[in-house]
Amino acid sequence: MKNSYNITILGQELSVLSDSEDEQVARVVQYLSKKVDEISHSGNGLKTLNVAILAALNISEELVKLKEVNKELNDKLESGADKLIKLIEDAS
Repeated sequence: MKNSYNITILGQELSVLSDSEDEQVARVVQYLSKKVDEISHSGNGLKTLNVAILAALNISEELVKLKEVNKELNDKLESGADKLIKLIEDAS
């Protein structure tokens, strides 16, 4: 069941719906706020929209990198599992 949350990012109040637990939503909002603050305090005098876009790009880059690492680890696990299955089959 989706819950409604009122959050504030970049001075904008938003109402969002989420299936996630309260703690997860709070962590997501905190993470985004941290990224926005890092960019806002870079001293470049960026407009709010630009800050939001840069935060989205930074977070997207992190996500893509983590997905690549996840795929590499999955591939290694599958390869290791296949080798173990072959060893077990050969031993039988």
